[in-house]
Amino acid sequence: MTSAISGPRSLYDEEHELLRGTVRAFADKHAAPHAERWRAEGKVDRVLFLEAARAGILGFNIPEEYGGGGVTDFRFNAVIGEEFCRHPASDALAGVGLSNDIVVPYFTDLTNDEQKARWLPGIAAGELVVAVAMTEPGTGSDLAGIATTAVRDGDDYLVNGAKVFISNGQNADLVVTAVRTGPDRHGGLSLLVIETDRPGFARGRNLEKVGLHAQDTSELSFQDVRVPAANLLGAEGAGFKHLMRNLPQERISIAAHAIASIEDVLERTLDYVKQRRAFGRPIGSFQNTRFELAEMVTTARVGRSHLDALLARHSRGELSAVDAAAAKFWATEQYVNIVGRCVQLHGAYGYMREYRIAQDYLDSRITTIYGGTTEIMKEIVGRDLGL
Repeated sequence: MTSAISGPRSLYDEEHELLRGTVRAFADKHAAPHAERWRAEGKVDRVLFLEAARAGILGFNIPEEYGGGGVTDFRFNAVIGEEFCRHPASDALAGVGLSNDIVVPYFTDLTNDEQKARWLPGIAAGELVVAVAMTEPGTGSDLAGIATTAVRDGDDYLVNGAKVFISNGQNADLVVTAVRTGPDRHGGLSLLVIETDRPGFARGRNLEKVGLHAQDTSELSFQDVRVPAANLLGAEGAGFKHLMRNLPQERISIAAHAIASIEDVLERTLDYVKQRRAFGRPIGSFQNTRFELAEMVTTARVGRSHLDALLARHSRGELSAVDAAAAKFWATEQYVNIVGRCVQLHGAYGYMREYRIAQDYLDSRITTIYGGTTEIMKEIVGRDLGL
C-alpha cells in the first residue's frame, strides 16, 4: 500500500493488500447504508457480525477446525483496522474490530479443548457476539482494584458486582469478565466467561457518548449470577497475568488505528484546502496552511514508520508491553492534536456535522482514554526507565 501522506510501505505482502478490497466492499455494503440509523439507535444490528463472518473478516484468527480462517498473522488484523477507521461508517465497524483484536484472543489462547468446542464455532460464525468486561464504576485503568466478586459454590461461582463502559455490551452473548476470587490485589483476579442469558445478569443503559455513536457502550450488572466453574479461563488467580498478556495487542491495535486515522484526516484536509478559497485564492496557498500541514504530515510519516516497525515485531511475537504502551499514548495524543488542527483549517465548516472532520473531532477524543489512559501509559514507560 502507498499512502498519499506517508508514502510507500513494505509491511504487507500481496495477500494482505488483497484483503483491503474485501474489507472496503464489506463496509460499503453492510455498514454504510445503515450507519446513520445505527448512530441514532446507539448500536449496530447483530446481522453485521453474521455478515462479517461470511465475508471472512470476523474470526479469521480462529483455528480452521472451529470454523475460522486459522490466520495468526496480526498484519491481517492491521489491514482490517486501517480500512475500518478510514471508512465513513468507522464507528459502526468498531465492534467487529474489537472482537478480532481484543476479545477473540481470550477465547483462542486461554481456553481448553472443551471450551474451544463450546464457544469458538459460534464466534467464528458471528452467531455469538463477544465482549470483555474489566472497567468498573470505581476502577478504570487500575485493574488490580477490580471489586466484582466470584465466590466458589460447589461446581459454580456466584458473581456479584457491576461493570461500566463495556463495548459490544448491548449485543454480547459471551462476556469475558474480570472477577475477584481472592483478596490479593493481583493474585486474586480471575477471568470468567459469562453467558448473558444467565439469571441475575442485566444490561444497564446503553451509554450516550460524545463520539462513536454507533458503537454500543454499556453498563452491566451481576446479582448472584451462577456461572459454572467450567467457564473459568486459565487458572483461578491468574486473571491479572492473562489481562497483562493481552493488553499489548489491544494497545498496538489502538495505536495502529490512530496512525491510519491521522493519514485519512490529513488526506481529506489536504483536498479541502486545495479547493476552499478565501481572498481570491485556495487557502492551501497561504503560508500558515502550508506550515501547519508540513508539520502534521511529517508527524504522520514519523508515526507510520515507527508503527509499521512495531507491527512487524508484534507479528513475530517480539513486541514488549512497554513499547505498546509508548506507541499507544504517542499515536493517540498526536491523533487528537492533528484532528483539532484540521478542524481549524476547515474553519466554520469544520464545526458542522455534515463534514466528516467534525465527527473525527468527536470520535478521536476517547482514544487517549480507552485501552489505558495516556497517564497510565506514561507510568508504564517511566517505570521501565528505572524511575
